[in-house]
Amino acid sequence: MKRVIAVADRAALISLKLLVALNVLFFLSFLAALLFAAGRAHAEIPTCTGANMLSALQKDDPATYRRIEAEAAATPNGKGLLWKLERPGEKPSFLFGTMHMTDPRVTALPPAAQTAYDAAGTIVIETTDVLDKQKMMAAMLKEPDLMMFTDNTTLSSLLSPDDAAAMNTALDARGIPPLTVAKMKPWLLSAMLALPACELARQSGGAPVLDVKLAESAKAAGKPVEGLETAASQLRAMASLPLAFHMKGLVDTVKLGDKVNDVNETMIVLYQRGETGMFWPLFRAVLPDAEGGQAGSYVAFEETMITSRNKVMVDHAEPILAKGNAFMAVGALHLPGPDGLVEDFRKAGYTVTAVN
Repeated sequence: MKRVIAVADRAALISLKLLVALNVLFFLSFLAALLFAAGRAHAEIPTCTGANMLSALQKDDPATYRRIEAEAAATPNGKGLLWKLERPGEKPSFLFGTMHMTDPRVTALPPAAQTAYDAAGTIVIETTDVLDKQKMMAAMLKEPDLMMFTDNTTLSSLLSPDDAAAMNTALDARGIPPLTVAKMKPWLLSAMLALPACELARQSGGAPVLDVKLAESAKAAGKPVEGLETAASQLRAMASLPLAFHMKGLVDTVKLGDKVNDVNETMIVLYQRGETGMFWPLFRAVLPDAEGGQAGSYVAFEETMITSRNKVMVDHAEPILAKGNAFMAVGALHLPGPDGLVEDFRKAGYTVTAVN
């Protein structure tokens, strides 16, 4: 069974969905970095490493690579990061797909996007809660069960002895004392372990991800910044998925180890190309066929974290777009597909056109 196993081991393949979670849920990676920073002081930022998995896949398993390419080509609106939104009676606005990373290849806007951003009167991101850390943490403390187990449960109590030991080893390698995260909900710890060490260190050191950079630059220029969701609503979406799904994800992320660097590099390469339609085919291709339960959980994840939130985003965006001349930046994984934001805005009466 050659397939993608030639590129990475089974644990790495399963764990790709954790990287999806980080790039779907803007606030999750931000909160993970914030908690990581609280537990470490003045840590040296490690060098980023990683290889593009697609290059190896194209060489070692060309049939799977061609299948992924074909599915991506058939994905509606699967190519492009910048889209123009037009509706009669409104000044045009723009929709831009981001990646929630600090990597310089991500935070430098393409020329057309930079032009649209500079000319915009209003900037819109997924949630503005991240722009005021004190206000954000105060809101989180009102719902502590979104971040921590509030009963006698600990992460180790939900793991086998071997998996608990592996988790502690992974935490030690990151310089995170296991006792400091013993009561943490699995999706937060997964975020801390699924982010490459260099990315986590950059974020915890204060480097802004693209979304925050856009919002902070807008505020400095005196432009209004709007949000489509709250941090709490994003975490509630994650919390609504079965705990067993999240625990399985945590175990798989621990097993992923240093291969997280390869997965991250692959996602950045796809993002640079604007190949948003290739993300989901790649993730679906590498999910093990034998684990039907996991595949079912993955479908539930996509419905909860992508499709449902897209509809909420459109509803909240419409009054802002009605004012015209807005630049809306959300995770790129929200854009493609029949239930993606591009199609949802068309259903809402907008003419949506890709801008090269």
